[in-house]
Amino acid sequence: MLTTDRLRHPDLFARITTADVAANLIADGMSVGVSGFTPSGYPKKVTLALAAAVKAGRRCRINLFSGASVGPEIENALAEVDAVARRTPYYAASNAAMREGINAGRIAYTDQHLSHLAPQIDCGFWGPIDVAIVEAVAITREGDLILGPGVGNTPMFVKHAKTVIVEVNTAQPLELEGMHDIAILPKPPFRREIPIYAPGDRIGETVVRCGIERIAAIVESDIPDRVRNLEPASPDQVRMAANLVEFLKHEQRKGRLPQRMLPLQSGVGSIANAVLAGLGQSDLEDLTLYSEILQDAVFELIAAGKVRQASGCAFTPSPAVLARFRADPELYRRALVLRPLDISNHPEVIRRLGVIAINTPLEFDVYGNANSTHTGGTRMMNGIGGSGDYMRNGYLSIFVTESTARDGAISRIVPMVAHPDHTEHDVMVFITEQGVADVRGLDPRERAQVIVANCAHPRYRPLLLDYLKDAERLGGHEPQALARAFEFHLNLARRGAMDRAAEPADALL
Repeated sequence: MLTTDRLRHPDLFARITTADVAANLIADGMSVGVSGFTPSGYPKKVTLALAAAVKAGRRCRINLFSGASVGPEIENALAEVDAVARRTPYYAASNAAMREGINAGRIAYTDQHLSHLAPQIDCGFWGPIDVAIVEAVAITREGDLILGPGVGNTPMFVKHAKTVIVEVNTAQPLELEGMHDIAILPKPPFRREIPIYAPGDRIGETVVRCGIERIAAIVESDIPDRVRNLEPASPDQVRMAANLVEFLKHEQRKGRLPQRMLPLQSGVGSIANAVLAGLGQSDLEDLTLYSEILQDAVFELIAAGKVRQASGCAFTPSPAVLARFRADPELYRRALVLRPLDISNHPEVIRRLGVIAINTPLEFDVYGNANSTHTGGTRMMNGIGGSGDYMRNGYLSIFVTESTARDGAISRIVPMVAHPDHTEHDVMVFITEQGVADVRGLDPRERAQVIVANCAHPRYRPLLLDYLKDAERLGGHEPQALARAFEFHLNLARRGAMDRAAEPADALL
């Protein structure tokens, strides 16, 4: 039952209602913005109620906006009943029903750089936001929202929404209060410098401004975020992390990195988590992060004294992370800052701080182009997310991945990526368990030799070198033998399909 520590003004109690009643505020054709980022700090009860109503026969298809992917109570629940007409800016492959709807063409999906959506909404590019559904830890006396572990684009959704629905989640600890730094940037031509000069700098408020009069419904929730503990690092991931650490230390020895390491950014998933965990095993100290998502390893590094400050858009509250947070909330409140997505991923701040960007692609090619989103060149696996924001603007831009997939049946290094998300102009370094390819200052032919020699698996190295010889006979600044490149992909797809005949289109993942 909600109490005065969660609802801090008496008038708020009159707005408490059921999820079914709140879901009735959402009509067919509306644009709905939901809070959270990855499965962190997202609403659950209202969207489950809406999905149940649609399944029972109600007509309601919405345009769904978020920070990034959210949990299955939104993504899968709504997609399974065909309640999503349009989706942006990101979704994750783990949400199978959403992926199926997007690839079947039933859901119009616009893949975007994550830093772009909030200012585009502010400037009216996407039309009105009809409803914002926000998960909050508490609501202040003024009617302002204290968010949970995921900020995303929530401040912008609340600013523009005609109707605000708040799920107050008692499963989220009240100690999260005070960790947020909420600011909304002015629109052009009134923008000024964003005064963040170190990852821990604060420029805004700890709440999302809303007001009691704008809150149409309050729904009590106790559903935890759907986040699992990440698996321990594989041997290949341990080797990749060691290669990264050695590269960073080499850059320090050369004077290209300061002895106090520049802020780090790391993407989402097991590889990113393993890379950060590898930093904990190194002798690098006094680390900072300016990132979008803060995963399990960040909390371990803070507890170990390796990381003194970490700024992000969200942290993933897995059972292990929540246990750490509850055991010593003040430690993490001092170390963590949670910001809106358009600030955590803003190119200006990334460049000013000199962020070292570390992300993971699905595949990359011999010339340094990378694919983060599509398998087979056509099937959406997951969005580009924030990788483009960081890779194009980082002081160092590094892609880290295994050299193969499917127990070695698939090479992640290919002659030509099937779908280019990051061009050769944006990436400086590639790292696999095989080694490090530093391609700064190299022309395309030189890059190809370094990437194949240092990053490709020995099983595929001769095939890739043979391809380069054929391509070079055709000439050009960046030689390509298109028929051979297609043949290479087709052979990989056939190998991958042997184990998953039901999903041959995903064979490059």
